[in-house]
Amino acid sequence: MLRALIIRAPAAYFSNARRYLHSAAAPPIRETGLYGFDHLKTPKGFNRMVDDAIERSNELVNYIAGMPSAPEIIKSLDEISDTVCTVIDSAELCRHTHPNREFVEEASKASFRLYEYLSYLNSNHSLYRAVIQAEKNHHMLSEEALRAARHLRSDFEKGGIHLSPEKLDRINQLNTNILQLCREFNENIITDPGHVDIFPASRIPKKLHHLAKPIRHPSSSEKGLRLVTEPNTLCSILQLTSDAEVRKLAYLRGNSAPRANLVVLDKLLSARHEFSEILGYNSYTEFAVKENMASSPEVVLSFLHDMSEMVRPKADEEFKTISDFKRRKGGQLVEDLEPWDEPYLTRMMKSSAHNLDYSVVASYFSLPQCIEGLKVVAESLFGVKCHEIPLGPAESWHPDVLKLSLNHPDEGELGYLYLDLKSRKDKHPICAHFAIKGGRRISDTDYQLPIVALVCSFSGSSFQSVRLHHSDLETLFHEFGHALHSLLSRTDYQHFSGTRVVTDFAETPSNLFEYYAWDYRVLKTFGKHYSTGDPIPENLVKSLQGAKRMFAATELQGQVFYALIDQALHTAKPSSVEDTISIVADLKREHTSWKYVEGTHWHSRFSHLVSYGAGYYSYLYAKCFAATIWQKKCKEDPLSVEAGSALRSKFLQYGGAKDAPAILDDLVGNSVTKNRNGGIVPDITCLGQEMKLFK
Repeated sequence: MLRALIIRAPAAYFSNARRYLHSAAAPPIRETGLYGFDHLKTPKGFNRMVDDAIERSNELVNYIAGMPSAPEIIKSLDEISDTVCTVIDSAELCRHTHPNREFVEEASKASFRLYEYLSYLNSNHSLYRAVIQAEKNHHMLSEEALRAARHLRSDFEKGGIHLSPEKLDRINQLNTNILQLCREFNENIITDPGHVDIFPASRIPKKLHHLAKPIRHPSSSEKGLRLVTEPNTLCSILQLTSDAEVRKLAYLRGNSAPRANLVVLDKLLSARHEFSEILGYNSYTEFAVKENMASSPEVVLSFLHDMSEMVRPKADEEFKTISDFKRRKGGQLVEDLEPWDEPYLTRMMKSSAHNLDYSVVASYFSLPQCIEGLKVVAESLFGVKCHEIPLGPAESWHPDVLKLSLNHPDEGELGYLYLDLKSRKDKHPICAHFAIKGGRRISDTDYQLPIVALVCSFSGSSFQSVRLHHSDLETLFHEFGHALHSLLSRTDYQHFSGTRVVTDFAETPSNLFEYYAWDYRVLKTFGKHYSTGDPIPENLVKSLQGAKRMFAATELQGQVFYALIDQALHTAKPSSVEDTISIVADLKREHTSWKYVEGTHWHSRFSHLVSYGAGYYSYLYAKCFAATIWQKKCKEDPLSVEAGSALRSKFLQYGGAKDAPAILDDLVGNSVTKNRNGGIVPDITCLGQEMKLFK
């Protein structure tokens, strides 16, 4: 019943839920624990939270088994979902951000205990029979309640409720294995990022020395630097190091770690394949996309191949432009263009063509000012004021954490947003949105307000000193799009709250709000120089926009390649580590302009393979949808009340309580989607026009 919802993403009851009911003012500060939960004043409180969640859920299970009315069945099932999700999602947030190891360990235990309990719920035939009974009595249900009944029945069946006891036991075992393998995959990325030792230290630009550890050569005592090749550091090395050999060494090492994940991925793909076969599917891809807009792997692949063909001519042109630049720069004896050349040369070409100094850009985006930018966008579009409110004792997990209350002048409090945006030791280097509590209707007068956390890992010695690169700003607005989806949805059921939508619709708000990080009319409202307070110059923003357009086709081609990897690995049944490497290599040669480098296995650190298994194509769906929405609803005046009203009333408020195509069609008209072979694909016209991909 709950499996699909839980695995979809961290998103997330309790006896103190009424603390977050709709009210005209923020609740007064009181003695409380982590995230406002009384039990979480100490790490052991997670165990108590799990006990209470299971106790309350069991009460509801017994109540549902007595076959109350159809509306009561759906409402009670949703309360079970809310009860369990709140604990799991709080535990996931804690695992990724809390500096206290005991809290992290207790959160991990809590999460595993509830996943085990989910196996019991997903296998409970009394609940399944009750859902079927509620669905039969559809005349008693509201439109959203009937939708919830259908979704819940489908979730039960996707969990194998209809199978023999032996097969159902195997399904539950595989679910546990898959969860453990996903965690292992992500942990390996953090604990084994790889490193490269460079001698002498002078080969590394001085502005990167802070990223490295000083070392001495074991035989000559020569001074050198050890660079950890985690993604952010690797990106800096590849963009800013003129020494091609250093870039090559870093690329090779960074793209061949962690090696242990090749085996983990092999086991994960095998488990997912067996899982889907037991349920009667030909592949995990077929299982994963069936209830999405795409509906079948064939529709997904046809869309991806369309995208690949659309972008290929311009991507090839860009490849030749980069290659010619390298040749002019290095002379006739220069070697072929290599993958480790791309970040360095394209950055240089962008800077030269648009007279762009990225450090100057960052000087206009101090973290406090960027938070003001989020507030400006929320108020301009939705009439919502974001007030910073004090955190109660033990509510916060770090001094850098801020808490905002979203207040509408007519509607009162709409929800709460925690911001944990600065990097620190032992914090997962992620950028993500966590829904601690989903919105749901408690009664005719009371609404459980959503609570979400927006987590990023921006670098700086102190909160005030953090200055965002423009790519970081884009990431911040991307995650804010997810947060707004959660905070502004007003669904009757937690099951549909905010981002709890079909996978290939989930990234649409986040991709839409990326546009706000590029528009001068938006940036001038908060982009202020950290020392002078001067607003960001319009010509600097135009330079940024010009640089963005320069190699946009190459970037889009890379996204298509990633989505094809995800589809291929979850469709085939790789029999070995070598098989997965071979699949990736073949796809790179077929669908990109760039060569595959023997010995590398970049996909072993591609975390979306675990979090978005067979669903990474969703980012491309979202990119197309967002381009259409931006051009037709927001581009003329991105901060207008009219644009905000349309986005909220026709889109964000519904969460997953309405079919995604119907939401899109109501918002921008029927040109946004196309029917194809029983599924739905985005119209690519607006994106293609925006990127000048059509002749």
